[in-house]
Amino acid sequence: MKEKVIRALYDEKTITVYQAYNKTIALHAIKAQTFVSPPFKRERMTWIKPSFLWMMYRSGWGTKENQEYILSVKIKREGFEWALQNACLSHFDNAGHATFDDWKKKLQTSPVRIQWDPERDIYMQPLHEQRAVQMGLSGIAVEKYIDEWIVSIEDITAYAQNIRELIKAGKIDQAKELLPVERRYPLPDGIQLMH
Repeated sequence: MKEKVIRALYDEKTITVYQAYNKTIALHAIKAQTFVSPPFKRERMTWIKPSFLWMMYRSGWGTKENQEYILSVKIKREGFEWALQNACLSHFDNAGHATFDDWKKKLQTSPVRIQWDPERDIYMQPLHEQRAVQMGLSGIAVEKYIDEWIVSIEDITAYAQNIRELIKAGKIDQAKELLPVERRYPLPDGIQLMH
């Protein structure tokens, strides 16, 4: 059984999500403490990830093209929960939808897509029994994210590179000590996780 729960760094009011961007988008965002159009494109789907290690896997620890800057984005928990309430799975699952057509209709109208991928360990190997969530925001969800939900944006590229160097040097315990402490996120009543 694959465990699908949201693990994240969070406090009473905020939850931390991660994104990776090129230098231009990242530096504008850090300065303004939100995403600035241009260079950020509001009309495109933007993906947020609560899992630090999944973000490191996706961005190659900030080495992939246009993902050289790793950003830690604190957003309001109420915004994150709105996104969950207004989401549709990015692929059809008959446990969540009666028919393929029902799912297709919901996918076309939902401002948020949810995707579950194998969580990663510190070596970037997939943890097949654990799933990490990523959320694709579009339309009204992007507007809310940029204009209402973001509390702070921090450049954590050097922090991520430091962890990567420790791993490369075989100092795994030291690297693990630096990882953010991600705990199971408590979902409010009425929000069902889509699998």
